[in-house]
Amino acid sequence: MIITYFKLFRASVFSLLMLVLFSCSSYHKQINNYYTHLSEGDYVAANKDLDQNKLLKKSRNELLYLLEKGKTYYMLNEHDSSNVYFNKADEYMDEVRSGVGDLAIGTLVNPMMQTYKGEDFEKFMIHYYKALNYLYLNKTDDAIVEARRITLQTQQQGDKFNDKNTRYSKDTFSLMLQGIIYEAGDDINNAFISYRNAVEAYQTSPDKTYYGVLMPEQLKKDLIRTAYLNGFQNEVDRFEQLFNIKYQPNQKSAGGELILFWENGLAPVKEQQDFFFTLLKDQAGFYFTDPGGQTRIPFYGSLGSNADNIKLTDLETFRVTFPKYVARPLFYSSASILVNDSTIHLEKAEDINELAFATFKQRFVKEMATALSRLAVKKLAEYAVRRKKDDKKQDNVRDGLATAIQLYSLFSEKADTRNWQSLPSSIYSARIPLQKGKNEIKIKMKDKSGREETQVITVEGTGRLVFYNYASLK
Repeated sequence: MIITYFKLFRASVFSLLMLVLFSCSSYHKQINNYYTHLSEGDYVAANKDLDQNKLLKKSRNELLYLLEKGKTYYMLNEHDSSNVYFNKADEYMDEVRSGVGDLAIGTLVNPMMQTYKGEDFEKFMIHYYKALNYLYLNKTDDAIVEARRITLQTQQQGDKFNDKNTRYSKDTFSLMLQGIIYEAGDDINNAFISYRNAVEAYQTSPDKTYYGVLMPEQLKKDLIRTAYLNGFQNEVDRFEQLFNIKYQPNQKSAGGELILFWENGLAPVKEQQDFFFTLLKDQAGFYFTDPGGQTRIPFYGSLGSNADNIKLTDLETFRVTFPKYVARPLFYSSASILVNDSTIHLEKAEDINELAFATFKQRFVKEMATALSRLAVKKLAEYAVRRKKDDKKQDNVRDGLATAIQLYSLFSEKADTRNWQSLPSSIYSARIPLQKGKNEIKIKMKDKSGREETQVITVEGTGRLVFYNYASLK
C-alpha cells in the first residue's frame, strides 16, 4: 500500500515538475511574438503582445515589462507615454532589493524565479531613451535633469567596483550624450566636463578602447571645441597635442546642427547551456572543477549546507545550467549620411553586444559558484535522506522523498535567460551641420551583400541642436 502510494506520489511530482520545466523555457521563446513584431516594425502589434503575455505579467518580471513598454512607445513616437514607463523602470531599479524570500527562491528553485533587477548597462540605456524623449518633447530642462542623473549613475557604478578600469565602472556613450544634452541647454562648461570624462575613460582603458568602441573623432573635436568656447586655452593646447589635432574655429551653421543616432540590429539574447563539474577538497577547502581540471570555482557553503559535513562520495560529477549570451546576426553592416551633397561618416558610439558579453564574463566565476552551490545543496538534501536507514517501511518513505527531491532538482534547475532584448546591438552617431529651414537627410545603409537601402528624413534647421534617431531593429 505504501509502495503504491509513493509510486503515485512520484508520478505526481514528475507531472508537476514537467510543468515547471516547460514554464522555465527560454525567455526569448516565451516573448517571441513581441520580438517578431518589433523587428518587423509593427509596433502597435508589439505593444499589444506585451499586455497579453502572461510571463511579463508576473511580478518578478515587472522591470522587463516596463522596459519593453517604454521602448515600444518610444518606437511609436509616443514620447510622453514612453517616459511614463521608463520613469517607472528607473524608480524600480533604484528601489528593488533582494529580500530573504527572493534569495531563497533563487537557491531552492532557480534564478529565473527571482525578481529581475537589470544589467548595469541597461540602467544607462534608460537615461538615453528618457533624455531623447524629453528632447523630442522640447523639454530641455527635463533632459538636463536626466543628464545629471547620468553623473549619479556613473558614481554608483564606480562605487560598486571601486572605479576599477578592468570593470564596467562608467559608460562612455552616456558621458558623451550627457555633454550633448548640456550643449542643447547652452551649458558649455558642463558639456566640456562631460566630454573630458568620456575621453579620460577611453584613455585609462588598457587598450584605449571602451568595450568594443574606439574613441570617436567627433568626441575629440567636441572636447577641444568646448574647451575653446570656455576660454580654457591650456586644455585646448593639451588635447590638441594629445590628439594631434589643430583646432580651427568654424562659423556656426545657420540652421544649427543635427545629432543623429543610428540604432543597428538587436541586442544578444540569453540561452541556456550545460556545464559538468565535480566537487573536490584540498587544504583551502571545497571547490568545483570541470572534467579537464582547468577551472576552479569556490563552493559557497553558506547557501544552506555545512561544508564541514560534506562527504565527497555524496557528490559525483553533475550537470549545472547556466545562461550564455548569443549574438543575433546583423542585417546591415554599415551606414553613412548624405546631406547637401556631402557624405558624413557615422561613428560607433556604443556596442551593447560587446558590453553584454564582456560584463557577463566579468561576473562569470561568482555567478557560476552560486549556481553550482545551489545544485550542491539540492544534491546534499537528497543524499541526506537516502543515508538514513531505519525499518523497511521508513526506507520506502525516505526513498520516495529522495526521489521527489531528485526529480525536483532535475526539473527545477534552469538558467536565467532574461534580459532587455529590444535594445540595439550597437549605436552610431554623427553631428551634421544644417541649413536654415528644411534639410533632406539620406541615411544609406548597406547589408553584408553590398546592397544599399536609403531612408530619407526631413529635418528642420532651427539654428540650434536638434535630434533624430533611426532604428533598424533587424
